[in-house]
Amino acid sequence: MSQGYIIWFTGLSGAGKSTIAAALAEVLREREQRVEVLDGDVVRTHLSKGLGFSKEDRDTNVRRIGWVCDLVSRHGGVAIAAAISPYRQTREEIRGSTARFVEVYIDCPLEVCIDRDVKGLYAKALAGEIPHFTGVSDPYEPPTNPEVVIPSHAESLDASVARIVNTLEELGYLPTVAAVEEGA
Repeated sequence: MSQGYIIWFTGLSGAGKSTIAAALAEVLREREQRVEVLDGDVVRTHLSKGLGFSKEDRDTNVRRIGWVCDLVSRHGGVAIAAAISPYRQTREEIRGSTARFVEVYIDCPLEVCIDRDVKGLYAKALAGEIPHFTGVSDPYEPPTNPEVVIPSHAESLDASVARIVNTLEELGYLPTVAAVEEGA
């Protein structure tokens, strides 16, 4: 059984984490990887229902996602987490508890995220209707040394996915297409 790994997407709401994670998962499945995507919105509905948005509740949510990702990766799967995960220390805690961790920072300006906001959450947060909204009334702490930085406002979805795939190949987590063809 091959070793699994975790790909952890972090960034503001609307930055493109879920979109890029889904496209990456498709590419990895085409390359015969066993992939599970843990999307922040879906996890909050099922695994973290009842948690609020205090720092403690956000940290609990992120730790739960990390625990599930670790289970998937320990059993040879690729766990992709796409969650805001606003606090650097909690992300580093997850990194430190797993053997193979790739942090992908979706670096998108707040103004672009606001323009992309299909749910209207930023408008509500800016109007004071949503307290503790990351990037508006609550902090977001960008990673200091992510393996991949994706400027989602400045490059195509395909280019973003290719950048991540290249990094996974360079790290030795994903066999190159040439290596797979040689083994066939």
